[in-house]
Amino acid sequence: MILVTGGAGFIGSNFVNHFLATHDDAVVNLDALTYAGNMDNFAGTDHGDRHVFIKGSIADFDRVSAILQRYRPEAIVNFAAESHVDRSINFSRDFIDTNIVGTYTLLEAARAYFATLDAAAQARFRFLHVSTDEVYGSLGPADPAFAETRRYEPNSPYSASKAASDHLVRAWHYTYGLPILTTNCSNNYGPFQFPEKLIPLMIRNALLGMPLPVYGDGQNVRDWLYVIDHCEAICRVLADGRTGETYNIGGNAEMANLDVVRTVCATLDRLRPRDHGTGHAELITFVTDRPGHDRRYAINAEKIRRELGWQPAETFATGLEKTVRWYLEHQDWVERATSGAYREWERLNYAERKTR
Repeated sequence: MILVTGGAGFIGSNFVNHFLATHDDAVVNLDALTYAGNMDNFAGTDHGDRHVFIKGSIADFDRVSAILQRYRPEAIVNFAAESHVDRSINFSRDFIDTNIVGTYTLLEAARAYFATLDAAAQARFRFLHVSTDEVYGSLGPADPAFAETRRYEPNSPYSASKAASDHLVRAWHYTYGLPILTTNCSNNYGPFQFPEKLIPLMIRNALLGMPLPVYGDGQNVRDWLYVIDHCEAICRVLADGRTGETYNIGGNAEMANLDVVRTVCATLDRLRPRDHGTGHAELITFVTDRPGHDRRYAINAEKIRRELGWQPAETFATGLEKTVRWYLEHQDWVERATSGAYREWERLNYAERKTR
């Protein structure tokens, strides 16, 4: 039995489904079901009683403690987080509450639970904290990729809140002896990603004939990681990672945002051509950049490859093909995910953003 927090979100739900498909263990899935949590992500799966879902927040100490005492998990995998930079600029308090206060509360509940375990159970127990490469700050074009020893230089409310959570996790290991593991991943993409993020936003807008908003000059560079590769990396770290250590997880796929958007357009041109014959790329619209937009991220994943034998199975081309096909085949999921509050967010973040 493991406890997965934030397990109804994009990466969390992919991890729950992947873990249950590849392990015999059971999963208790705790998620607050805020706007990005979606129980539709488990539709069509048949995990039986090995998947127990509980609605709740990691900031609720009593609820988390009760779950730990009832189910006695051998590990906690913490995905629970607010995770969108644009939203953090407009609603920073939500990021402080979940990413910092929530992580602190979860750590305290885990510490109390850990103290109740016998020596053998303590030796098995792990607290794995899932974080981001954004905590490292921004790179220049010729700078070496982020290694685990890179100093933290967060530049957005989101990355600052995740950096704080990483430091809390580290401190609870060195001060209290909680056996922790931290992973810092690059930009994920794949099935079930909420359409506020770049790739699913571009797919949705292109299919609707709407503008494809690209911030600034489109030359901000990210490393792209297919979500199932990320899930497999987390499984490796959980099973064999050294406690107290950090592992960077990347996709070996650095690309400028504009090139990502053009690749999405080319893939849609092939799989779902527009009726009037013009390419989807004509919808690309350059808009005012967001404040503090980091120029480049890149991950050095040599440590996890060397120590745990992990490397991504997907290239960006193969992962994007799978992703676009999934969204084309699951338009009902997209329609449900983008109803209600999403429309107001879309208006706030994009409709009033000036074109360049």
